[in-house]
Amino acid sequence: MALDVTWAVQWLRLSAEAMAKHRSELIELDRAIGDSDHGENMDRGFKAVLQKLAESPPETPGAALKLAAMALMSKVGGAAGPLYGTAYLRAATAMGEAGEIDAQLLSEALTAARDGVVARGKAEPGDKTMVDAWTPAVDAARKAAADGDPAAVLEAAAAAAEAGAVATDPLVARKGRASYLGERSAGHRDPGAASTALLLRAAVEAADHAAGPL
Repeated sequence: MALDVTWAVQWLRLSAEAMAKHRSELIELDRAIGDSDHGENMDRGFKAVLQKLAESPPETPGAALKLAAMALMSKVGGAAGPLYGTAYLRAATAMGEAGEIDAQLLSEALTAARDGVVARGKAEPGDKTMVDAWTPAVDAARKAAADGDPAAVLEAAAAAAEAGAVATDPLVARKGRASYLGERSAGHRDPGAASTALLLRAAVEAADHAAGPL
């Protein structure tokens, strides 16, 4: 099963639902080690994505992700807007004009997204940032791509991102506002890693929806 624009649009819609549902949770995570605006920013940003989808329905998966990138970069404050905007834009560029996304191209798009986050935020694994969710997700996606099933690639990526987010709990932050806390940042989950896991899980749910009965 290849993934098409219907999947991509559903992914963004389910992402918006996830950001709305987990808004308070992300605010609390960010309150502990940041400036408490991550949940609010993500919710607002994906509401803007939904508005753009309604105004200009995309024709390809790449176009859908580029639309999301533009909306997030214009509406999301703090570090999250540029980071996620860059991630979606790099993924969109990797997808190009393809009407269907196979397992290999999906893996390449996720890798491009992660690389965009790294380039923009200058973070690496262990810094207690969203990279700690993105990097294991990309590694898992690359391994799963060999079987040729895009849905399996997404599931592997989401599961690895979820584990990666949990693994940020004991870390001491070395990047971003959380790094100002030093050792006090340990014991708290990174909000960007948490939202990354939620977004990749939404991609899985979108694929499940696409594969289900009409």
